Amino acid sequence: MNPLSDRINNLAVSQTLAMAALARELKAQGKDIISLSLGEPDFNTPEFIKEAAKKAIDENYSTYTPVEGYLELKEAICKKFKRDNNLDYKPSQIVVSTGAKQSLYNIAQVMLNEGDEVILPAPYWVSYFEIIKLSGGVPVEVPTSVESDFKITPEQLEAAITPKTKMMWFSSPCNPSGSVYNREELTALAKVLEKHPHVYVVSDEIYEHINFSGTFCSIASIPGMFDRTITVNGVAKAFAMTGWRIGYMGAPEFIAKACTKIQGQVTSGANSIAQRATITAVEADPSVLNEMVSAFKNRRDLVVGLVKEIPGFKLNVPEGAFYVFPDVSSYFGKTLKGQLIKDATDFSMFLLAEANVATVTGDAFGNPNCIRFSYAISEVLLIEAMRRIKEAVS
Repeated sequence: MNPLSDRINNLAVSQTLAMAALARELKAQGKDIISLSLGEPDFNTPEFIKEAAKKAIDENYSTYTPVEGYLELKEAICKKFKRDNNLDYKPSQIVVSTGAKQSLYNIAQVMLNEGDEVILPAPYWVSYFEIIKLSGGVPVEVPTSVESDFKITPEQLEAAITPKTKMMWFSSPCNPSGSVYNREELTALAKVLEKHPHVYVVSDEIYEHINFSGTFCSIASIPGMFDRTITVNGVAKAFAMTGWRIGYMGAPEFIAKACTKIQGQVTSGANSIAQRATITAVEADPSVLNEMVSAFKNRRDLVVGLVKEIPGFKLNVPEGAFYVFPDVSSYFGKTLKGQLIKDATDFSMFLLAEANVATVTGDAFGNPNCIRFSYAISEVLLIEAMRRIKEAVS
């Protein structure tokens, strides 16, 4: 008999982490694996942020932190929201957590009752689905395709809303598709939501600064949306601080208070040194990121060009983040090198075995026709990875 809880037995493993672990394992066996599975910038944390952390150590910031984050950090985050997003949050509406993933988990725990429906425009980030399920919610997937640039329409949103709908969760720029919703598109979705005041929105903006579209719009800045939107962000992606584990949210005060309450029972306040360093990061002018964003744009252009040369791959041109999400369904039902490809998972495993390239199946993101590549590695490795994939499928 399995003594583990139903809760954990019914929880799926994170596919991105599983693929990254498998790639590491094969590397350790001496295989020359190129891993395009993890969404992690290959840049170092900027020096000015590291200096702030060293200073915090010297100044003995080594005691427990307030559950919801240092006041100075929350004030800095309020200024950042005003500067970059035209959002007027007060410090009492900000909660700092151990990564944006914890912010999302807190929100699900404080907002969802058993059977509450959460609309997920698909593809969505892998953990949304499982976090919602773990909190008793019912994920309702709204499918999109490469043809629609992986964005949902107002009509699709309207059709998905029921009396049981409690929330909609989405990311822009999107992980895994790289799609960015513009102000016009968000305004059209907000018009639908206007008719359904019982629906709250989680806007995951972690890739906000890795954006090649020239503009960025937070849905909370659309008239009528501020009081029903929870804006989630963090420093992991833009500032190459994945291991520092700092995320944050701006939310209606009653939700922020509830998230502080649950965090107080689960992890307490986030790491003291990382929080002090984050003050410096969010206070910095976003232009400090120009060099990194420009490098990602060059890689995006490189990868899009190379993927277009691979037969049977269909691709949108992603406007942000550092992923491409090609549709590979033309291979389903075909036999490659003696292996029958039934779906994206088979195709992903085929590329790992035949091309020594680790990708992630689109199944994990709610789109079974696609696979995800991260291009957060050097151009030399990207060129080699695409060469291997092209060779394996031709």
